[in-house]
Amino acid sequence: MSSFSSTAQVQLTTDRLALRPWTLTEAAAVLDGTRPVHWADDFPADGDHVIAGLFEEHPAWLGTYGHRLIIERDSGLVVGSIGLFWPPSEGILEIGYGVVASRRGRGYAPEATRALTEFALTAPGVHTVCADVELSNAASVRVLEKAGFRRWTTEGDLARFRATSPERHGR
Repeated sequence: MSSFSSTAQVQLTTDRLALRPWTLTEAAAVLDGTRPVHWADDFPADGDHVIAGLFEEHPAWLGTYGHRLIIERDSGLVVGSIGLFWPPSEGILEIGYGVVASRRGRGYAPEATRALTEFALTAPGVHTVCADVELSNAASVRVLEKAGFRRWTTEGDLARFRATSPERHGR
């Protein structure tokens, strides 16, 4: 179960992880190749470079319901990132995630995805969190299934998964 406060910069915590919003300083470090000591040796991954490069174009991604760093609570190291592509469209938010290779296989991605999805479903007007995954990416499919997402549709090589608020399950 995650916990959160009412501040603008909400940090979510799980048993093993902290999900903390990115800062502009961290995004700049990713883009210019600076290596803070609190990053795992293989952070940032390619996807983190892409996200850091888009913050200027999408400032809401740095807000309360935006992108976060995945931090191992035991070591204090940043081991990945996860985010919501704010704002929602018709009550639906997309989620994306990545954990560095050195920390894969530990269940961090589903744990982080569950926590951020639970939090996202508390946002005003949000009833669904979704993710699109290539069927060839079996690991990402497993992440979503373990996080409680259900396959919504499949088109060609792409599967769309979703998690909905409890109030919508009966609809």
